[in-house]
Amino acid sequence: MTMTGSVTNATGMRPRRKRIEPLKAIRAIRALIADKEDTGQVFKIIDALSGGSDERMFNRFMAGEMGRRIVSEKRDLISLLNDREQLSKLPEGTLGRTYYEFMAEENLSADGLVAASEEAPRYYRDMPADARLFRDRLRDAHDLWHVTSGYGRDGLGELCLLAFTYAQMRNRGVGFIVLVGARVTSKKVPGLGIWKAVREGYRHGKAASWLPMADWESLLDKPLEEVRRELGIQPPAIYRHIEPVTTARERDLGLTTRQAA
Repeated sequence: MTMTGSVTNATGMRPRRKRIEPLKAIRAIRALIADKEDTGQVFKIIDALSGGSDERMFNRFMAGEMGRRIVSEKRDLISLLNDREQLSKLPEGTLGRTYYEFMAEENLSADGLVAASEEAPRYYRDMPADARLFRDRLRDAHDLWHVTSGYGRDGLGELCLLAFTYAQMRNRGVGFIVLVGARVTSKKVPGLGIWKAVREGYRHGKAASWLPMADWESLLDKPLEEVRRELGIQPPAIYRHIEPVTTARERDLGLTTRQAA
């Protein structure tokens, strides 16, 4: 492995750079606007516009000691997150217990995003094992990002978390969803400061530690506030101020959040 070039796995392979597919992204964003429950479209958009971002993130991940450790240990984060009994026994206020309560309240399971991600093009079938582990870990940690960032699963919360995520990953697909989503949302609920909340999410994502490198396994039994301090995550003040209004508006419009798994 070299630190100056593209990082490779043990077989000498690395995630290959994908070409940008704007037409696929446009079709997917239209489908997502028509049915915000269709989470699979999010993965299609990200895949269509990712370009070299997957490669860059994987290189950064493997250049760090923690990233190499996670890969060498072949960690399976989703197994821990699916162990509801163990998470429910953690002390109140810890990241793991808060995550358990978050998932139980929303009637979700850690497997919920797996099926949706399978709708993305199958270029991932040829992805090296190390890169696939990294990609799956990012997907499986999505709701941990919700809990640690303080953003809920309401429409605005998902949008702000995506802005946070874009600051962390610099994936064009994520940025595209944020721009379109903020524009649509600000039209539906004008005058509330939607763009301010989204920009706050971006700033907080930029200021935080790089979460793809987080040692989630060792953080689950720590107090959530301690985890936030350790990761440099600030409270989302603007989002919390306007969220009750936007959530009420979602209910009035008959909108819901990501489907339970």
